[in-house]
Amino acid sequence: MDKRIQAISIIVILLLCLLLLKLFLGQQFSSVEDFQTYIQGFGAAGPVVLTVFQAFQVVVPVVPGNFGCAAGAMAFGTLGGFLCNYIGISAGSIIAYFLAKKYGIKIVRMMFSDKTYHKWSKKVEASRSYDRFLFVATLLPLFPDDFLCYFSGVMKMDTKKFIWIIILGKPWCILAYSILFGLIR
Repeated sequence: MDKRIQAISIIVILLLCLLLLKLFLGQQFSSVEDFQTYIQGFGAAGPVVLTVFQAFQVVVPVVPGNFGCAAGAMAFGTLGGFLCNYIGISAGSIIAYFLAKKYGIKIVRMMFSDKTYHKWSKKVEASRSYDRFLFVATLLPLFPDDFLCYFSGVMKMDTKKFIWIIILGKPWCILAYSILFGLIR
């Protein structure tokens, strides 16, 4: 039974990835406003598309998360943008953690450059408490949160502790982006 659930989960994730690629492939976003307009073009499904996009951009880190945060707040207001971004980024963070927990260091090395891996591995090693380091990193902008989520899975960090750090640490920076860009709306 466990193997079937894993297989179904992998198929669902792959289908979501293919859907996102189809939705965004060929699109040229030269600004946050272009992305905002594109997301709004989905009408009532726009918030769902943004939420899934934010989860995807954590799992496959090719676009900075603040790009989606800005577009979400501009498209759906401070509260709507915040909810889409927080749910999506938190879900993506947890998925990244479980992927690393399952597939180990190979997936981390595949997803991130050697430079990023070595730079942040050294900083993590130098920290007295990885838990505190991760919590502070999730609170502040410009930290490589995506990398740290994968890295946490490799470090065999306690799952409940990781999820609580994400739930309690992620909203503050996302809320700041949402307020800032919600005002621009």
